[in-house]
Parts: sequence; C-alpha cells; structure tokens
Amino acid sequence: MNELDVEPTGIFFHPNSKRVLVRPFVPADRNLVVHILERALALSEGEVEEQLAILRMDFESRHIDIEASWRRHYALVQGHLRSETLSFNRQLYIGALFSGEYAIESAALFNPSMVAHPDQSGLVEGELRFVMSLRATGEGHISSLEFRSGVIRANGTLVIDEVTPRVIAPDVHENPTYRKVIFLHKLQEMGFDNSWSQQMMKSLAEDFTHEELEKVMRPPGGWGKRSRELERTLECVQWLARSNYEVYFPAAVRLAQRILFPVSPNESNGIEDARFVRFVEEKGSVVYYATYTAYNGRVILPQLIETPNFQAFRIRTLNGQAVQNKGMALFPRRIQGQFAMISRQDDENLFLMTSDNLHFWNTARRLVGPQQPWEFVKIGNCGSPIETEAGWLVLTHGVGAMRRYCLGAMLLDLDDPAKVLGCLKRPLLEPKGDKREGYVPNVVYSCGALVHGGKLILPYAVSDTSSTIGTVDLAELIRELLESPPDAGGED
Repeated sequence: MNELDVEPTGIFFHPNSKRVLVRPFVPADRNLVVHILERALALSEGEVEEQLAILRMDFESRHIDIEASWRRHYALVQGHLRSETLSFNRQLYIGALFSGEYAIESAALFNPSMVAHPDQSGLVEGELRFVMSLRATGEGHISSLEFRSGVIRANGTLVIDEVTPRVIAPDVHENPTYRKVIFLHKLQEMGFDNSWSQQMMKSLAEDFTHEELEKVMRPPGGWGKRSRELERTLECVQWLARSNYEVYFPAAVRLAQRILFPVSPNESNGIEDARFVRFVEEKGSVVYYATYTAYNGRVILPQLIETPNFQAFRIRTLNGQAVQNKGMALFPRRIQGQFAMISRQDDENLFLMTSDNLHFWNTARRLVGPQQPWEFVKIGNCGSPIETEAGWLVLTHGVGAMRRYCLGAMLLDLDDPAKVLGCLKRPLLEPKGDKREGYVPNVVYSCGALVHGGKLILPYAVSDTSSTIGTVDLAELIRELLESPPDAGGED
C-alpha cells in the first residue's frame, strides 16, 4: 500500500475568513462595563436610533439574526444597570456595544469526520447523502464545530452542497434535563460523594431539570453554617450542570450554517476533534454520537455529543476510570451486548474499552502499540471503526520522527475486536509535497471515514490548515491488511 492508492477527488475545504459569528465582547473589569453603560445611557433616543441604523446597515447582511445576538448580550450586562426601564432600541444598542464578530475558521478548517446523513430521501439507487463535521479554528486558537453535507453519486463522484458565509450559533436550552445516575457517579469520581451532595440528589427524581437542581441547591431553610466542603460541593455540582447542556438550531437554518461554539467553561478554548458515528441500537433505532475533546486552555476533558438529526444536540460528560487522554471513538453498534470504544489512555498505545453504559467506562485493554518507524512515537485512532465483512476497519494515525503524522489502518475481528487481524506495515497516507505545509507542518489526520460502493471515502486534514477527500479501493485495503498480521509482541 502506498500513497498513490489514495485517489484524490479534487474537493477541498479551505478556511474562509468571511464566515463570522457574533460573540460576547464583555470586559472582565466591572468598572469598564459600567463606564460603557454610562456612555450608552447618556445618548438621546434619537442618537440611539441613529447608531442602530448604522449598525444594521453595516452588519445585518452578514448574519442570520444579529438582533437576537444583541438581545442575548444585553442580558449579560443587564445586572450592572439600575432598575430603570430602557427602550427596546437602547437595549439592542447596549447589546451591540458588548458584541464582536469572530471569524470562526480564519486560521484553519481541519480534522473532518464523515457519516451517513439522517435524511436519505430523494436519492437514486446507489447514492448516499453524507454529513461531514470539521474543526474550525479562529483568533486565539478557539475551536468550534462546523458541518458540511453532500452526496456520493452512484458512479463514485462526490458533490458538496452549497456553503454560504452566514452562520449562526445554536440557542442554549435554559432548562435542560439531567440523569441522576450520571451526576451520582461523576460526583463520586471527583471525590464529592458526601452528605451535602447526597442530600441534594436524594430530593431529585431519576430525571430532573436545571430549575429543580437550582431549588435543591438553595433549600428554604438554607444550609446553616457554610463550610468549605459545602462551598466546593456546590461549585462542583454547578460545574457538572454547566458541562451537561443542550442546544438546538431552528429547522430553517441550513446544516452548513450551524456552528457548535463552546458553551461550558471546560470547553472555553475549544471543541476539538469530534469523531461522529451513526450508532444503530439492537432494536434498530439510530442516533448519532460524537466523542470530542473539551479544552479550557489548561486541561482536556473527553466529552460526548448526542443528536438524532444534527439540529438538536445534547452534550454530556464521559465518566469512569478509563476516560483518559484524547481520541476516543465509539463502535457503531453494541458488540456482545456491550458498548465498545477505541481509545488511547497513555498517549502511546491503542486500547479497547467496553461498558454496559454509554456514559461510564472503567475498563480498557491494550490492543496494539507502535510497531513501524513511522509510528514509533505514538499511535491513535482516526475515527470510529467501520464494519466490513472481513472485520472492523480502524483508521489510525502514527507519529514518527520529526513529529510527522501518517495515516495507517488495522483490522479487528468482528465478534472479538480485542483480536487484531492485521496492521498496515507502511502508511496509507503520508504528509508529502503540498500535504506537509500548513499551520502545523507534516500532518495528515482524519476523525472518521465511511464506506460506500466498494470505496473507503476518506476525508482528511492537511497540516491542521485545510481539508480534502480521497478514496481508497476497499477490497485492496482489506487484502493488504489480511496479509499484514501484527508484529509479534504488538498485542497484549
């Protein structure tokens, strides 16, 4: 297998600085906020209307509903105002003063993941509609999640749906629901299984809302003498609530206009490297999951996205002793009644995780370690395993000398994925020529491919800057994998 076996499609996804999102622009210094508000309040109503007219003319055409953003951002500073009633126009103007445009993909558009679209209507035989997620990075290296869609034609060609500059962030559900079992396990895992948390959880149903949680955190009689332990427990419960949230987009907003931008504090610096999978339950129901890395500028945290339709999304924490490091990828169905994931706990080897609960992972078995020189530093997965007749096809990445990332592949037994059937001896794809230049040189990377029409449809990133799509003959790839058993000592 060599790089020539990855056939280019001629499709590229380059960063576009015209795609801008409206973000809060609120100074951390309270005094500065007050000073800005004072200047806004000093304007007459006529002056406010004049300024709004200028802003609308300058920015309205660049956004889907910019006034909705201004209203949200006004609410962020409303607490600094006196109780006086302000006109709607003045509220909008104040919101605009605390807003700013953010070019979501001005630096990079990379690390794609591809799955079959939930809507396959209107296609002819042999066609497949797909959804592709991409990691977008802008100023300050803050990462968000974008989407594209398209169709794989019966003849193997790909068509990408039109993309426009106008984008929108989702609405955040103000009163999301939570599962008690997730809270209990996570509090125990973090060392906060104490009398305070037990008292709060005891008062809640198995499924409870944010409003109900807030009430038990503020009992009518109070908590009495507030200890440091109580304060830390309340902080932990609040953090956990903010980390498990729900967002949704209006149905009229096209897929490519939807942006999942960081919401919770633990992802304030990025939603990184989402690995989507179309998961089919044992009774045939379908839901899409994605594991991703939440990053707050200091610490990474593996998390889970759940969506039935790429319109409404639930974000949940992943829990358990085996939830470590980056790059977890869920299998597309249960195996022997268990959920399964490929992971890398130790920043070096690939592991197989299994669990009877999607949200809790406590066991991991080493699958394979670095074997070839191009992966001597470490290996990882490049998306969820793909089911084929020959076995589970797992795309991998290997890091070698000079921090050079190559793509590889391995094949696992269908019934017992702990059994490695084959590993490529040489890279499937290498960062050569124009594939080695970019924001992070010498990197090719993917977060998930799919199989259709006898081809592996492989979206991949080029040096953490842009993305493209290639195709690989599936039969040739499987043949080479079966002829390439893992090196002795590669498995435990």
